[in-house]
Amino acid sequence: MENSVTIRSVTPSFAIAGGEIEVATEGFSAIHGEFGCYIGALPARVVAASSRRVLAIVPEGVAGEAGVELENRQGRSNTVTINVGRTIAEEMHIVANPAIDPRDGSVIITRSGSRGQKLEHTLYRIEPDGYVDELPAEIMNPTGIAFSPNGEMYVTNRAEGTVCRIDHGEGVAVYASGLGIATGIAFDAEGVMYVGDRSGTIYRIREFGRVSEFAEVEPSVAAYHLAFGPDGRLFVTAPGLSSHDCIYAIDADGKVERFIRGFGRPQGLAFDIDGNLYAAACYKGRHGIVKIDPAGIAAETVVAGNAMVGLCFDRDGNMIVATNDTLFSLEMGINGALKV
Repeated sequence: MENSVTIRSVTPSFAIAGGEIEVATEGFSAIHGEFGCYIGALPARVVAASSRRVLAIVPEGVAGEAGVELENRQGRSNTVTINVGRTIAEEMHIVANPAIDPRDGSVIITRSGSRGQKLEHTLYRIEPDGYVDELPAEIMNPTGIAFSPNGEMYVTNRAEGTVCRIDHGEGVAVYASGLGIATGIAFDAEGVMYVGDRSGTIYRIREFGRVSEFAEVEPSVAAYHLAFGPDGRLFVTAPGLSSHDCIYAIDADGKVERFIRGFGRPQGLAFDIDGNLYAAACYKGRHGIVKIDPAGIAAETVVAGNAMVGLCFDRDGNMIVATNDTLFSLEMGINGALKV
């Protein structure tokens, strides 16, 4: 016997716990108290429902492939599978992208703390086997993390306005200072470093201590986020309080243009090898990771989740997604543009 309730689609098909998915239906009766939604066999909270669609929240405790089903008086629907992120680290304080160590594929993240707050451990390494290791390097308020083309790790310190080189995960050496509220960091194809001061300036650092102003963009209420695109332009988010923020693209001469707009608090950025840009943002009322085509014309939410601040891609094609306090891994089969 065919199901009287049919799920036509579930979007997006990737999510983390707490993310909102949309279930498109046929033959569904949304009478209050007479229907339910299940994700991974667990009851999901429904935030809106009609005969054509249901909005539901992915419950805690679901990870990996999870079946989505609807139920009402007519019976249960067919099952549509989504992929839910697996938790790989908790109780952190992450304010920007995680980073992949090119030496061994481990993930580097922060426990940043409030500005000026000194914590015992602030940098962590997640080994490929899942072990979480505290790095002995002492740095206050680490924010942005990036690896140079030769594999050296650099971290911004927003409390002191510096960028530091972390030698073998231990020694800390100030590489450049006077960078304001230093947050985002990225390297271009030539190995030149760029750092974003969230009060409005992007700095270019060609070598040890040699700092120059590169570009000016709007000040941010949070961390700047930087990533170089395959065309050599520097892409920047400066999250504000608007629901119509933009992502900037800056050419080699420091000329700033608005690449695409329409986002609520856009944050971490990453590119895949095909030139698609991924951003942690709210788009058309949906929170999560947004995929943007290389032309900056088409955009869609591909991962559902709240409080996302950053992302990166590991060697296995997994998307590593960071919220304010938790790190997730999603099996998406995407090859990132950064060589790891």
